[in-house]
Amino acid sequence: MFRKLIATVPDGAVAVLRVVLGIVMLAHGLQKTFGLFGGYGFQGTMGFFTQQMHIPAVFAFLAIAAEFAGGLGLIVGLLGRVAAFGVAVNMLVAMILVHLPVGFFMNWNGNLKGEGYEYHLLAIAMAVAIMLRGSGAASIDLALSQKR
Repeated sequence: MFRKLIATVPDGAVAVLRVVLGIVMLAHGLQKTFGLFGGYGFQGTMGFFTQQMHIPAVFAFLAIAAEFAGGLGLIVGLLGRVAAFGVAVNMLVAMILVHLPVGFFMNWNGNLKGEGYEYHLLAIAMAVAIMLRGSGAASIDLALSQKR
């Protein structure tokens, strides 16, 4: 089972998707975990998710972990499929609960009440590619799968 989970090929295109998605997710995870880049930190984010959005605490924690730990995992290519799954679920839930009513496009002109879901679709597509192909080149998963 673990062998199938980390199985991958030295695909450079997947590595590019993995690292870029990881960087973007880690930046958002750092906002939610440590309050960096203008974020509210762990307590502020948990409070918003549980009190304002009425998300159960376990799911709020998993959303933060998917962005922070998932971002790190994607960057280094460790359990890339698991990290990508967490990111995909996180983006799907955010898209449905928050961004779908706003429409497709991002709020470039500042005239909408929120942001659209185009970014989320891109992140989900990247995550699905990683789930299908594995972590790709320059990944811990590749190193571990070649040792076996």
